[in-house]
Amino acid sequence: MHRSRFSTLLIDTPFQSAGRAVDFWTAALGVQARQVPDEPQFINLDGAFPGLVVAVQSVDDAPRFHIDIETDDLDAEVSRLLALGAVEVSRWRDCHTLRAPGGHLLCVIPVHSDPEVFAAHAATWE
Repeated sequence: MHRSRFSTLLIDTPFQSAGRAVDFWTAALGVQARQVPDEPQFINLDGAFPGLVVAVQSVDDAPRFHIDIETDDLDAEVSRLLALGAVEVSRWRDCHTLRAPGGHLLCVIPVHSDPEVFAAHAATWE
């Protein structure tokens, strides 16, 4: 048995446009930007959506949105999503990047939210 939840909405932005994207999204959403320590490619947009991390991520790729699903058991959650039709694309650190049916990207990551938030919002899978 494991638990997981939709935890993060990432606004993937080409490196050269990331600064302008952060300026736009902070003004559009009325929030503050915060650099993520030790991960310079991520700028959090604090308060954009309560209970959900929203961030601009600098990427070496086309602009897009993608979601992160956090879990207390990476192997079990990746296996569950693969059984539902996702395909593994890559791995980075403890992050598994999958492509869902329809072509959308998602990442499966270890729990990074407050334990109380995770416990209150995570679904339980057998």
